[in-house]
Amino acid sequence: MKEEFIYYLWENRLLSKNLTTTDGETVDVISVGNRNYNSGPDFLDARVKIGDTLWIGHVEIHTNASDWFRHGHQDDDAYNNVILHVVYYYDTERLDIPTIEIKGKFDESIYERYNGYLRSRRWIPCEKIIAGIQQFTWLLWLERIVVERLETQVKDVFSKLAANNQDWEETLYQRIMRYCGLKVNNDAFERLAQLLPLRILRKHIDNPLQVEAMFFGCAGFLEQHFTEEYPILLQREYKILKSKFHLTTMPKSYWKFLRLRPPNFPTIRIAQMASMLCLSDNFFSKALTVNDLDSIRNLFNVDVNNYWDTHFQFEKPSKERKKTLGTAAVDVLIINAVIPVLFSYGIYHDNQKLKDKSLGFLSEMEPEDNVVIRKFVSLGVNVSNAQQTQALLQLYNSYCKRRKCLNCRVFSALKTVDRATL
Repeated sequence: MKEEFIYYLWENRLLSKNLTTTDGETVDVISVGNRNYNSGPDFLDARVKIGDTLWIGHVEIHTNASDWFRHGHQDDDAYNNVILHVVYYYDTERLDIPTIEIKGKFDESIYERYNGYLRSRRWIPCEKIIAGIQQFTWLLWLERIVVERLETQVKDVFSKLAANNQDWEETLYQRIMRYCGLKVNNDAFERLAQLLPLRILRKHIDNPLQVEAMFFGCAGFLEQHFTEEYPILLQREYKILKSKFHLTTMPKSYWKFLRLRPPNFPTIRIAQMASMLCLSDNFFSKALTVNDLDSIRNLFNVDVNNYWDTHFQFEKPSKERKKTLGTAAVDVLIINAVIPVLFSYGIYHDNQKLKDKSLGFLSEMEPEDNVVIRKFVSLGVNVSNAQQTQALLQLYNSYCKRRKCLNCRVFSALKTVDRATL
């Protein structure tokens, strides 16, 4: 018996209605309290009537009653206000705290189903029945966990914000840079943004060639002999700017080209980021004030230096083709960079309207297409927008992969055990 299963039974009021303490006193649970995820008792501020007395305090849960002593709670003042001890097996009489032994006082089929899910080798334990969950329950759950996903991203945004001396423009710039890397180059782009702060780029924002020189130079792409005019100019500018700002050059080996489509090469992405910065300075301030998704998308609508119309890499001519960011690529940046920062700003300033606007943008966007989402769709899960696909990514990464079924509404929505689904 795992403690987390007892938490589940207690929190969801799945124990027998006729509870008594090990001393024979009746127990009436008025309120189970609030789950405590930090140190201290497991549930805080519960209301429990024991015999004729109403108690208000904390509830501690263990598999065995003797765990109270094994964990040293008898010497911890944080447990002085525990009013009830809930255990699966009462294996000691040394306790002077009212204790409930729950063995035999809950539906064993729930535990059977839970163990079956833990042992499951399927992609997700509930894959055979997930499509049959009541739509209302399912949509409410997705709405909750998409906020959970954004709140997780907020922690990273606030961490970056603190490192950037509360500069929201710099923070958004760094996040956009990271997510233009398409996973394989995310770390390299984030490193480039750290080496090349926005405050330095802004000093030359009116000179695109110098901005491009700093981007490509710091990225390590100008450390070679060139024969074409454009890279020679970049190399010359970077030499001056590197000395002026004491810039650091990354090893070119940080960048990956293998298995990427040429339009997604880091050279093209760097050129696009440089152009976007020159044409959309104060990006965060602009994103903050617009109220429609197309206006945000337009901030990414930039043309790169015409050298790249006939190149994907330096000194390697190719067929002529405009190198603009496609809708899918722009939406990746909005979903992973712009929206989390706007949502974070809403939390920072307690602005519910901005938080709602951020969620609204997600609901207007097309569903994302990736391995995880395609797998959910193959199981019969319907997705209609990016808000739902973001929720599904959170569900898979934070619940399904970790077998946190007890914390998932899907598990709670199932009433009976079907052995064929385990």
